[in-house]
Amino acid sequence: MSTLKKVVWPQIILFGDSITQFAFQANGWGCEISHKLERKCDVVNRGLSGYNTRWAKIVLPRIVPISDAPIAAVTVFFGANDCALEDKNPAQHVHLQEFSENLKDIVRYLVSIGVSSDKIIFITPPPLQESAWEKECLLKGSALNRLNSVAGQYAQACVQAAGQSGVDVLDLWTLMQKDGQDFSVYLSDGLHLSNKGNQFVAEHLWTLLERRVADLPFILPYWGDVDPKCPESSLLCD
Repeated sequence: MSTLKKVVWPQIILFGDSITQFAFQANGWGCEISHKLERKCDVVNRGLSGYNTRWAKIVLPRIVPISDAPIAAVTVFFGANDCALEDKNPAQHVHLQEFSENLKDIVRYLVSIGVSSDKIIFITPPPLQESAWEKECLLKGSALNRLNSVAGQYAQACVQAAGQSGVDVLDLWTLMQKDGQDFSVYLSDGLHLSNKGNQFVAEHLWTLLERRVADLPFILPYWGDVDPKCPESSLLCD
């Protein structure tokens, strides 16, 4: 009996901090992307709450590649922890220049394992709503440990690193504040995404992902195309 050829789902890997880890909660941006790509590829969550790029760079070779499945795209979504103020949150803080170099090192590693730069998308940290986040900090017994202006510096560094690495970038920090709009509606606690923020990320990310996945075929036949008299002829063909 001949060995059956396994069906392999391509993968989109979401690599980031808590904003990625939470992307598969109800109404999360990862859920929306996954829904759009049903029966075309697996959307894999590799979000690590609290992580910065220093730690991400270290663990990346341990978690990617996930398998032998082809990688259709990788999102790299860090900065919200790197930009923590050094004097208030030294454990998570990463200096701006190191942040930029870490992002470029992440690209170098991905390229070294066969993920071409045109499949990599950086996502900048979103803006920070300081008064809301300060309340969260106070509840945990600490002072405000992030500033929107500093988050903006890290967002700009992310944009610049993307350009230097030849990868696409979704600049959330700028887009969410475009034309002076009230960006607080995109945030649940001043830092993490609200339902509206998740929708915003999903919509804008899809504009960058769509062309990368446009040629992915529908995996396995549509049920109406299966020959009921001889299903093997439909289901076991390449």
